[in-house]
Amino acid sequence: MDENLTIVAFDADDTLWHNERFFQLTQAHFAVLLADHADRDHLMERLLAAEKRNIRHYGYGIKGFVLSMIETAIEVTEDRVPARVIRELIEAGQEMLSHPIELLPHARETVETIAGTHRIVLITKGDLIDQERKLAQSGLGELFDAVEIVSEKTPETYREVFRRMGQSPAGAMMVGNSMRSDVVAPIQAGCWGVHVPHGLVWEIEQAVIPTSHPRFREIRDLGDLPDLVRQIS
Repeated sequence: MDENLTIVAFDADDTLWHNERFFQLTQAHFAVLLADHADRDHLMERLLAAEKRNIRHYGYGIKGFVLSMIETAIEVTEDRVPARVIRELIEAGQEMLSHPIELLPHARETVETIAGTHRIVLITKGDLIDQERKLAQSGLGELFDAVEIVSEKTPETYREVFRRMGQSPAGAMMVGNSMRSDVVAPIQAGCWGVHVPHGLVWEIEQAVIPTSHPRFREIRDLGDLPDLVRQIS
């Protein structure tokens, strides 16, 4: 039996503010730096493989991304990567870590509107310090009833977060751009999963769209979310 919707959870990166495009720009610079050693497609394949291997060591976020780029550069140059390339990769990561936050359309007004009727929580993964920085710069932090920065978004993660808030998953909704982490995993936990397409999606976050599942919804952008929340509530 369905429960009334009482909690709405939001993803952060590429749901409330831009993020993936900075990774894409840095990857393009990475390809230029290593152009004499590997073509772009091969280099991106090697980088993606390194990122997948390293998630269990470094988690998600910019720091792990930079370490994966350095590792890939060492591999494709057979240990001959120039020190200046490593320096530029480190500098690129530092620039990413200091980049100003730019909210996505409708982010502020939507979060403010839903905060007036439901408990809201931010559930994001990545580097703790960087995610805290972005949340502080976003100006949205004071609107959330809880903030959860997790190492991975699994069905059990969602069950535990909502358990601590005194709510079963059936009365909760997760909203985000990642099909794997923000939609499929919450639905598997028993929540509503709402997909907000962003356009730029990290390959690791792709998944089969659960089109036929009764708790799956997709909206054009965050501006459509308040009406959806009212319908489901």
